[in-house]
Amino acid sequence: MRPLVLAVIPARGGSKGVPGKNLAPVGGAPLVARAVRACRGAARVTDVVVSTDDAAIAAAARAAGAEPVERPAELSGDAATSEAAVLHALDAFEAARGRAADVVLLVQCTSPFLTAGDVDAVAARVLDEGADTALTAAPSHGFLWQGGADADAVGVNHDKAFRPRRQDRQPEYLETGAAYAMDAAGFRAHRHRFFGRTALAVTDPARTLEIDDPHDLARARALAPLLDPATTPTLADVDAVVLDFDGTQTDDRVLIDADGHEFVAVHRGDGLGAAALRRSGLRVLILSTEQNPVVAARARKLGVPVLHGVDRKDLALKRWCDEQGVDPSRVLYAGNDANDLGCFALAGWPVAVADAHEAVRRAARAVT
Repeated sequence: MRPLVLAVIPARGGSKGVPGKNLAPVGGAPLVARAVRACRGAARVTDVVVSTDDAAIAAAARAAGAEPVERPAELSGDAATSEAAVLHALDAFEAARGRAADVVLLVQCTSPFLTAGDVDAVAARVLDEGADTALTAAPSHGFLWQGGADADAVGVNHDKAFRPRRQDRQPEYLETGAAYAMDAAGFRAHRHRFFGRTALAVTDPARTLEIDDPHDLARARALAPLLDPATTPTLADVDAVVLDFDGTQTDDRVLIDADGHEFVAVHRGDGLGAAALRRSGLRVLILSTEQNPVVAARARKLGVPVLHGVDRKDLALKRWCDEQGVDPSRVLYAGNDANDLGCFALAGWPVAVADAHEAVRRAARAVT
């Protein structure tokens, strides 16, 4: 029988350093969804659960493909340990499944650039190589020091009077905080992530980042376009395409004549694109807050249904998805401005146009 490898992702709703941290988008996906994605992509992981006290996090976890486990209040405070959350989730999972896990993983949302390969590597140390526990670690060549402004600084991992070359030093590794693997029975007995023989799963130091404050989150968003693999949805990923109008199908300018009539510029090529979408069988919608009848006129020209003059685009999108029987996680939503961010949080494929507002580009899963 295949070993049961359970990945547990702790994700509390409260965060003092970065409010709402686990739902903060990086590269177009909430941090909790990125962690779920890495675990679901790992060949050795059989099941993924998210331990949370927050309904919105639970919904995001479920949309990403994980099973939420409701965390009790006594395990949700600042003093609660990750181990306690993992033990509770392990108990809940095994009670529901009627089968004990062989290996349990602790995977942190705060490491946004964790890969499925990293998760597989840390699990393999326990499954295949006989380790009791394992962790992701990155090679480090830094010289560490202790001491303050009023103290004589002392080398921690070196003698300050001797400066060996990198190639002459013993390898050292930095714990990334991203993923840990434990033999499940041993974890139950020791109630700690480190016991017995501990092995390292060496990862790429360029991907090592823990989000603890807003500056870390800003760095993660800046790095995402460089570190994330290019993601282009296919027909297998999307059931509907929803398009903003101003700035997405126009150049975001308005021309006004002396009588106050407004004019916008569109591209003839959009007609071919809309026709191709219709032929593909995808549902298509134009969604706009703009009340100008030019939006409806353009939609008629393209042969696309339209909702315009709406105050809350995210609520309108949710209602349309419910009416159409479309899962929002399978919607590609294209937008350009701040009023699109609510739809970005709802849609599985938020896409920003190239000259979109900076906040929209940061929240997008792809940029045209």
